[in-house]
This record gives sequence, structure tokens and C-alpha cells, in this order.
Amino acid sequence: GIGGGFTRASVGCGDGILFANNEKATMQNLNDRLASYLDKVRLLEEDNADLECKIREWYAKVGPSCEPRDYSCFHKEIEDLQNQILCAAMETNKILLNIDNNRMTADDFRVKYETECGLRQNVDADICNLRPVLDQLASCKTDLQLQCEALTEEMCCLKTNHEEEMSCLRKQATGDVSVEVNACPGPDLRKILEDLRCQYETLMERNRKETEQWYACKAEEVNLEVITSSQEIESSNKQVTELRRQLQALEINVQAQLTMKENLESSLAETECRYNKYLAELQSQISCVEQRLAEIRAEMECQNQEYKTLLDVKCRLEQEIQTYHCLLE
Repeated sequence: GIGGGFTRASVGCGDGILFANNEKATMQNLNDRLASYLDKVRLLEEDNADLECKIREWYAKVGPSCEPRDYSCFHKEIEDLQNQILCAAMETNKILLNIDNNRMTADDFRVKYETECGLRQNVDADICNLRPVLDQLASCKTDLQLQCEALTEEMCCLKTNHEEEMSCLRKQATGDVSVEVNACPGPDLRKILEDLRCQYETLMERNRKETEQWYACKAEEVNLEVITSSQEIESSNKQVTELRRQLQALEINVQAQLTMKENLESSLAETECRYNKYLAELQSQISCVEQRLAEIRAEMECQNQEYKTLLDVKCRLEQEIQTYHCLLE
């Protein structure tokens, strides 16, 4: 700006200044201005040399801005990270597949458990239905025992009565009675009584045998029913025990599967968190590098602009110096 103003002044009124009356003052003014311009030129050259040195140092460290930045050192790391991400995705898919398989297995175990619970309920219901039958059989056995005791007592009473009657008849038959009968002899009472006694004993023996057979048959039926019920109860208890054992094993297996699922989910979450953190760090590093590159590019553009400005100023100063030389000559 100063150089331009001086040039316009020198062009507009150059003849007036050179041929004025105070030539010495004009020359002194020109010499002062020339000295000041020379000082400014020297300072600008020093600044320019300093800037050129800084630019050379920066080029030596970073390289020219026209050449692209070499990111080949990050390619292997990026490839490793991509491989790790693919491996983590495959592991995640495997874990999800295992979780689905475990869920299906747990559903199958749940269905089996519900089926076994239904069978157990049916067995319990059968046992509950058999208990009244067992109680009825016990009451029937008790009734039969009471009837047998009553029949035994009745038989004892009949025997006692029979013996008493026989003793009475014997006393009557052996009494001191003399009866003379001219008629034909009557029937033999002893023989008749013996026949009656034999018939009565035969009938009583037959009744006793029939009663004993009936009692034995009923007792055998009751014993068979009790044995059958006992066997059914024992088999039901064994089945219930087996079902309880299977239920415990299934519960343990389900608990183990749930624990493994929780461990896998926590491991998956930890892996995702770790890789996300690592990716975030890499992204922040890349962002920092990009920001640094942008700052360096902006600084280089600013320095280039300043360099161009200084070159322009230098050219103008050289032109003005040339003009001064021409005027001095």
C-alpha cells in the first residue's frame, strides 16, 4: 500500500518533485524513505528465510501437501480389527444358536416335565381311588372275622347244648324204671337218638366245612386283593420316586443351562463392550489424525498465502527500488 501510494505520487507529480526549488529536502526525504524500505525489505527477507526454513523443516517431517498421506501402516491393524470383528460376529452367532438350542431343549424338558407331572397326578388319583377299596377290603375282612367268631361261638353253644341233651337222654335211658309191657316191643330209642346224633353231627360238620371253605375263599380273595393293591402301590411309589428323580435331574440340567446362558450373555456383552471401546479409540485416533491433517493443511495454505503476499510485496519493493535507482540516476 505504501509502495503503491508512492508510485502514484511519483507518477502524478514526479516532475514537480524533481525540479522543485528544495531539491535537497526532496532527496533527503527520498533517502529516508528508501532506507526505511530497505529496512523493511531486510526484515521481510529475514521473515521469508525463517518461513522457508520452517517450511523445509515441516516438509522434512511431514512431507509435501500434494502427496497423499501414507496410511499403509494402519492397513494391517484395520485388517486385524476387521478379522476380529468377523470372529466376534461368528462367535456371537454360535452363542445365539446355542442359546436357541438350549431354549428348545428347555422347552422339550418342560413338555416332558408337564407330561410326567400329569402321569404322576394320574397315579396319585389311582392311589386315592384304591385307598377306599383297601379300606372296604379291610372292613370286609373285619366283618368276616367277626362272622367267623360268631359262628365259632354258635358252634360251641350248639356243642354244649348237644352234650347237655345227650347227657339228659342218657340219664333218662339209664334210670331205674321197670315197665312191663305185654304189647309188641317199641322202637329202639337209643338207635334213633344215635341216628339223630349222627345226622346232626354230619350236618354240623358239613356246615362247619362249608363255613370254613367260604371263609378261606373270602380270606384268599381279600389277601389276593391286598397283595395286588400292595404291588400296585409299590409300583406306583417306585414310579413316583423315578419321576421325582427325573424331575430333579431335569431341574439341575435346566439350572445349568440357564447358568451357561447367563455366562455366555455376559461374555458376549463384555466382548461387545471391549470391541466397541477399542473401535471408539481407533475412531478417536483417526479423527485426531484427520483434524491434525486439516490443521496442517490450513496452516500450509495460510503460510502459502503469506508467502505469496510477501513475494508480491518483495516484487513491488524491487520495482520501487528500481524506480528509485532510475530517479537517482
